[in-house]
Amino acid sequence: MPRKIRELLRDLEKAGFKNRGGKGSHRNLEHSSGVRITISGKTGDDAKPYQEKEVKQKIQETES
Repeated sequence: MPRKIRELLRDLEKAGFKNRGGKGSHRNLEHSSGVRITISGKTGDDAKPYQEKEVKQKIQETES
């Protein structure tokens, strides 16, 4: 079962990303190290596999 967009956003915020706003259903998040990611979709929508993969990748980038 796919995770929800809100769960991905929660993971990013726990990793230190800050929401920089966005247009419509898009959210731009940025880490203090300069890593950026854009997540699209309403918070209750199912996350697409590519979104889950990208979130995991971006969190790993901040750890190294």
